[in-house]
Amino acid sequence: MEVPVIGQGTWEIDGARPGELRAVEALRAGLDLGLTHVDTAEMYGSGRAEELTGQAIAGRRDQVFLVSKVLPGNASYDGVLQACDRSLRRLGTSYLDLYLLHWESRFPIGETMRAMEKLMDDGRIRFTGVSNFDVPQVQAAQAALRHHRLAANQVRYHLKERGIERKLIPYCQLQEIALVGFTPFGRRAFPRPESAGGRVLAGVAERNGRTVRQVILNFLTRLPQTFTIPKAGDPEHTRENAGGAGWNLPPDDIAAIDRAFRLPLGIFRWR
Repeated sequence: MEVPVIGQGTWEIDGARPGELRAVEALRAGLDLGLTHVDTAEMYGSGRAEELTGQAIAGRRDQVFLVSKVLPGNASYDGVLQACDRSLRRLGTSYLDLYLLHWESRFPIGETMRAMEKLMDDGRIRFTGVSNFDVPQVQAAQAALRHHRLAANQVRYHLKERGIERKLIPYCQLQEIALVGFTPFGRRAFPRPESAGGRVLAGVAERNGRTVRQVILNFLTRLPQTFTIPKAGDPEHTRENAGGAGWNLPPDDIAAIDRAFRLPLGIFRWR
């Protein structure tokens, strides 16, 4: 399937009603702009984010690559099946395009993946994957699937947290597993304008006629099979996010960002 490299996240879109209305408007604006990869989870707002996502995609389900996630506490065989059905009801749809295990569970991965295969066989989900998994965990999930393949791994990925580029991204590329990065702007780790890295980003943005956030999104999706799902709280922010795709950073600018935000040493677990 063709899926936009820049999608839309829904973490913390729930809350006061005016904010929820703006979030729904932002999601709809994103669909208009081609950001049809929409990610949510049963954990977000205890299901409220799924309800809001369902409102945003109502009447446009066939345009959307819809993703949700099951909590580890619900990752038993029966728990996965029941959680998926609850998510489908909240989203107002009969199927998910991708269903992920949100992070490693106390239940055996074989039990969880057996439920995922049942959901695929029944047509309730099209693909399955994992989230917050490192290479050995991904390998275990792959080995647990008997009739289907692991389609995606979703992990934290921003300029100050690039450790996944050492082993996880190359492994996923080799195995044709999509790598979906969340929190692309790093929240509190967003580069300050006055910092050395912030000045580099500002220069790259000016040379390319883009904003700093658009440069960041473009850099984080420069590698094959790598996606990102920024959240937008209003349509203006969505429009800015959409401008991160459809163009390529020149090699010199990629090298400048790479020097400013160097890969960390060592191996990390991503949670």
